[in-house]
Amino acid sequence: MFIKEKVNENSKENYELILLQLVSLLKDEKDLVANQANAAALLNVYLKDINWVGFYLLKDQQLVLGPFQGFPACTRIEIGKGVCGTAFKELKTMRIKNVHDFPGHIACDVNSQSEIVIVLYKDNKAVGVLDIDAPIINRFSIMDQEYLEKIANVIEKYCF
Repeated sequence: MFIKEKVNENSKENYELILLQLVSLLKDEKDLVANQANAAALLNVYLKDINWVGFYLLKDQQLVLGPFQGFPACTRIEIGKGVCGTAFKELKTMRIKNVHDFPGHIACDVNSQSEIVIVLYKDNKAVGVLDIDAPIINRFSIMDQEYLEKIANVIEKYCF
C-alpha cells in the first residue's frame, strides 16, 4: 500500500524522498512497463504544478509513447522533432521555460507551458526520454533538473 508522505513540495527534501521511494518501488521488479508506470505515477503524485509525466522509448528510429500520467499524448515522435526528439538527438537534457518559444514544439496537451526532457541510457546508448510538462511558464529550475537527472539514473538502473 502506498501512502503519500507530506513534505515541502518542489524542495530538496521532496526530491530525496522521491529517490528513496523510487528505488523501493523498482528494485525488486524486472518488468520495464511496470517500473516505468510506477515511476510516472510516483512523479505525478509528488511533483507540484505538472500536467504530464511519462516516457518515450526508441523503437524503429522513432520515440514511441510509453507509460505516462496525464492527458492522452502523441504516440510517435521523430528523432530531432519537438523537445523530446531534439533532446534525444542532441543527447542532452532540455529545460524549456516556454514551449511556445521552442521552434517545432509538438503540442500534445494545449495546457503545457514549460517542459523538461531527460535522455535515458542503457549501456551508454540513448534508449528513450523522461518527459515532464507543466501548465505554467518556467516551472523547472536548475535544482529540478539536477534531481530529475538523478531520478533518471535510478530509472536507467532498474528499467534497462
